[in-house]
Amino acid sequence: MSLLLDYVNQQLNPTVQHPSFRAGDTVTVHYKIKEGDKERIQQYQGIVIMRQNHPATASFTVRKISNAVGVERIFPVNSPFIEKIEVNKHGIVRRAKLFYLRERTGKSARIREKIIKNTKA
Repeated sequence: MSLLLDYVNQQLNPTVQHPSFRAGDTVTVHYKIKEGDKERIQQYQGIVIMRQNHPATASFTVRKISNAVGVERIFPVNSPFIEKIEVNKHGIVRRAKLFYLRERTGKSARIREKIIKNTKA
């Protein structure tokens, strides 16, 4: 029964190839917004605080600070409204869910950045 449900979900939800990212990474999500008959792309940049990887309903939560107020937004991974996802920084964290960032502001809310060395000699 579970295999049948997975098959139906795969047929209904086309998978889009996005770059790999995890909790702690800083990403920019280019999201399509329809206003009447017009369509525009809005960029939402923040830290991924959580990722849920269920096969058909995978989603991720992005948190940013806007006008000194924390704003979180949940994006479905397979949404047709996501134009693209850019990974700006890879963070070094030890947790899969970074809910402790909700209570922190300023310097204490920073995440160490993974420095990728260039191997070209």
